[in-house]
Amino acid sequence: MATQPDPAEDSVDDLVDTANVLNSLEKIVLTLFLAVIIVMTVLGNLLVMVALCKDRQLRKKKTNYFIVSLAFADLLVALLVMPFAAIELTTGQWRYGETFCLVRTSLDVLLTTASILHLCCIALDRYYAICCQPLVYRNKMTPLRVTLMLGGCWVIPSFISFLPIMQSWNAIGIEHIIEQRKFSSTNETYCVFLVNRPYALICSAVAFYVPLGLMVLAYQRIYVTAMEHARQIGTLQRAGSAPEYLSSTSTSGVGGGGGGGSSSETHSSSSSSRIKIETKAAKTLAVIMGCFCLCWAPFFVTNVVDPFIQYTVPWQMWTAWLWLGYVNSGLNPFLYAFLNRAFRRAFLMILCCGDERYVRQGSYGPSRAHSGSANGTTIALRLSLLPNRSYCDNGRRILSSELESQDSVGAL
Repeated sequence: MATQPDPAEDSVDDLVDTANVLNSLEKIVLTLFLAVIIVMTVLGNLLVMVALCKDRQLRKKKTNYFIVSLAFADLLVALLVMPFAAIELTTGQWRYGETFCLVRTSLDVLLTTASILHLCCIALDRYYAICCQPLVYRNKMTPLRVTLMLGGCWVIPSFISFLPIMQSWNAIGIEHIIEQRKFSSTNETYCVFLVNRPYALICSAVAFYVPLGLMVLAYQRIYVTAMEHARQIGTLQRAGSAPEYLSSTSTSGVGGGGGGGSSSETHSSSSSSRIKIETKAAKTLAVIMGCFCLCWAPFFVTNVVDPFIQYTVPWQMWTAWLWLGYVNSGLNPFLYAFLNRAFRRAFLMILCCGDERYVRQGSYGPSRAHSGSANGTTIALRLSLLPNRSYCDNGRRILSSELESQDSVGAL
């Protein structure tokens, strides 16, 4: 005897099918989104590295190696860390064994910390370039010191990654919690990484809070110095003592006016020029610090708080904050290389297959008037502020040092 289908059972089946379809659709969208992040991070950082290899002028600037080493660290994050995190997130499983879980986690901590320390070194380099006299900058940032700083960016993270993680120092005192998480019904993967309180505090301090403090101090001082330089330019122009080359430099490098007009026009031009300098410096520093804090602060705040609230932070929040930090590796090429005029020219040469319009002219020479801005202010301003003409030769040497540090300053 045939039975009639139960409408209630049909509705339940329809709901289950709809839920499965939505779940599959969500996985497809999530997979595409993570793939875009990984591909953009790889291409952006790879372009920075290729630019240094292809452009001889970029290789002459020792401070550009900070940017390239940063790109290498971020490239490794995209190649060695992000793919496995994406697979685990989209499948809900870890299929590569417990040992490789520890290796993957160690690489994660090592490479992301190296990336953050590179950002700190770039901030210190810019501090010396902008806030110190050019000859002092040259004495501070010697090739040996640059090499030691780069080495530290890679060696220091190993002491909070492979060494403690492979020895399970991070799990001392919380082994039972980790075992429960590995085989709990709410967790389908056994690649679980939890940290005890000492490790959370030490790791977060080394990887984030100390570099953040140094970056805030450096960029705050850079901003103050840029404002002082802007006021000096305005004072010189209002007093009518700015030389012609200062006016032309300010006009082409900053967008302000200057040259031959009424006193009111000169005052208006100098005010406009000063405002543009202040606005540009403020926006650049706000973007750099804003992106860094937005990407990494949520993760490291959670990393410190979680051990003190009995590890009750939801895994969804952990995942969101972790991937937000990964996104920073994709933003770094745009913040530290694409805002740099020298790198932009090299990128155009690479992407346009060596188009003659973007071929770099030789070095800066007398046949080409330099109209840019170095170290947060115009080069002409530095020369115009020399006490008397007996310092002109020294000023020319300062000029060459200014140009050497210009590429490390980027958009400032």
